[in-house]
Amino acid sequence: MEMDSKRVRERLFGPDGAPPPVTQTLGGRVASLSDIVLESEYVGAPAFLNPAGHIQGGILSAMLDDVTALLVVSTLRDGEHCATLSLNTSFLRPAKAGKLQGRSTLVRRGRGVCNVSGELWQDDKLVATASAVCAIAPKGDAR
Repeated sequence: MEMDSKRVRERLFGPDGAPPPVTQTLGGRVASLSDIVLESEYVGAPAFLNPAGHIQGGILSAMLDDVTALLVVSTLRDGEHCATLSLNTSFLRPAKAGKLQGRSTLVRRGRGVCNVSGELWQDDKLVATASAVCAIAPKGDAR
């Protein structure tokens, strides 16, 4: 699916086509989208580094939350939104400042819940993985 398509951008980001503020803060950009896989790119900014000089784990978790939730958003109907119910993250190696590649895969899409897996890669090495459970609810439902 072509990511420059206005229809796809509106489905993911609304009528103005601008990514959400959190995606922008993380330096996120959707690279490709199919029915069950979304690939994105993030920028590990120097401001995200911990005292050891690696990207702080909470930032990596935020990137994984973003890439998994965006995939769920791509499956929503008009009037629906999603909320992450759980995000279980495993850190496999340190990440440094610079580009990271995110990939999410839809494991199961039910009426009210989605299961999604996520990965973050840097320099062709797997940095972190996550499994996410997202609720699907009508807009305005505070769950």
